Amino acid sequence: MTSLPQPTMQSGPAARPSHRLWRLGLRLAGAGLLAATGAIHLDLYLTGYRTIPTIGWLFLLQVIAAFGLAAAVLATGSRLIAAAGAGFALATLGGYLLSVWIGLFGSKEIRTTAGIAAGVIEVAAFAALAAFAAAPAIPGQRAAGRAAPGSPLLARLEAGIPGAGWAVAGISVASLVLLGISLTQAGGPAPAPASGARAVLETHKIGTVTVLTNTAGLTLYWFAPDTSTRSACYGTCAGYWPPVTGTPSAGRGVTGTLGTIKRSDGTIQITYNGRPLYTYVGDTAPGQAFGNNLNLNGGLWHEVTVSG
Repeated sequence: MTSLPQPTMQSGPAARPSHRLWRLGLRLAGAGLLAATGAIHLDLYLTGYRTIPTIGWLFLLQVIAAFGLAAAVLATGSRLIAAAGAGFALATLGGYLLSVWIGLFGSKEIRTTAGIAAGVIEVAAFAALAAFAAAPAIPGQRAAGRAAPGSPLLARLEAGIPGAGWAVAGISVASLVLLGISLTQAGGPAPAPASGARAVLETHKIGTVTVLTNTAGLTLYWFAPDTSTRSACYGTCAGYWPPVTGTPSAGRGVTGTLGTIKRSDGTIQITYNGRPLYTYVGDTAPGQAFGNNLNLNGGLWHEVTVSG
């Protein structure tokens, strides 16, 4: 990454337009990148993450903060707001890395295209906003919103921080390396249970609706793109909607037809009335059906209802 312009390189009126354009470019790029990561998180929130306990609210807060900081950077050009935006982008990336490595609030992230894109954009947003915040002001010109007497932090930012360009570049490269390592180690779906394991299906009431559940009481779902002989949910999809596998057994209240299909990985997935069955990672306790009617991973998901 090119190091930040130094005051000694910006001498004379002819140098000021170039310096001004450099700072304007960083300001626009940083705000745009913050808005982009906010847009990605908004899409994820609306298409399923809102149903995940705690994580859903965190996604919504991230969206609000990202758009708010982006607008503030554009409107004010404040160095402190730009620095806050840079820290926010780095913190968002850190949250993603933690969710990939060890999980957050009971939810463990898997490798997705949206996650990769958001991570790269967050690193770029940090680089642009940190560079903008640390770059020296235009020589001979008081920057807008210059620190009042007694504000040493803003005064130091206006003067430029020695070596800031190298520091920003180093943190950005380190962040990209950590992101790459995390994505390399991040798995897809968890290994499915052995195909021969016995899986007892039961029924539970959610309000006035009787739904099919596994033995842990978690609601089971069917996927609209599936057929009676083929599952359309693999890779990332199966990470969020784990297939129900094993040898089916009818438990309390189960009156429909149980069957199986063979998935492409060789595991045996259970079907109910000709529909392959799944659980949803957003459901963490009996009585929940957060995945019902979601349009996610290429199609609509519905809870499996049981009549009678």
